[in-house]
Amino acid sequence: MKTIVNMHEAKTQLSKLVAKVLAGEDVIIAKSGTPVVRIVPVHDHPKPRTPGQYTGKIHIADDFDAPLPPDCMDAFE
Repeated sequence: MKTIVNMHEAKTQLSKLVAKVLAGEDVIIAKSGTPVVRIVPVHDHPKPRTPGQYTGKIHIADDFDAPLPPDCMDAFE
């Protein structure tokens, strides 16, 4: 269900609106009848990445940063 409230009502009913959002409801705040923002819950961040998990799975050529051939450079210029 979607709830649309004006700015003044949102100020006075913030706790109730947050409870609705946490219950899965979509809450939109309007200014002079025009929707301007939506309240959304903050989700926990996924667990941090583990360094080195791609070790041995990626190969970078020895000349990957070598200058481009002249015909290729001409295409860029």
